Amino acid sequence: QAQLVESGGGLVQAGGSLRLSCAASGHPFSNYAKGWFRQAPGNEREFVAAISWSGHTTNYADSVKGRFTISRDNAKNTVDLQMNSLRPEDTAVYYCAASNRWDASTWYSEYEYDYWGQGTQVTVSS
Repeated sequence: QAQLVESGGGLVQAGGSLRLSCAASGHPFSNYAKGWFRQAPGNEREFVAAISWSGHTTNYADSVKGRFTISRDNAKNTVDLQMNSLRPEDTAVYYCAASNRWDASTWYSEYEYDYWGQGTQVTVSS
């Protein structure tokens, strides 16, 4: 059974850092693009970052560029999101997702992803 499991969320002060990790199992996810999305209370789920199956192509939302870095290790079936200089507005539930689309322009849309994790809470205090 295909499964994505996020970890690494928590409470951090503004300006701090967190590293989220997503472990994949039960499916050949190594040839899937991976993405991170987030959803704050009362808001729609929004794109954060994505990475190609090879790791050579990455996309970021403008709001996190220069602060967040997405990476993957296909040998370990993991994808990480390093989050630095965190702000209170980064507070949300963060979701890992997998997409079999190779067109990087599609990765911004949650509807282009086939598998989702359950999410991990990130809270940034001011």
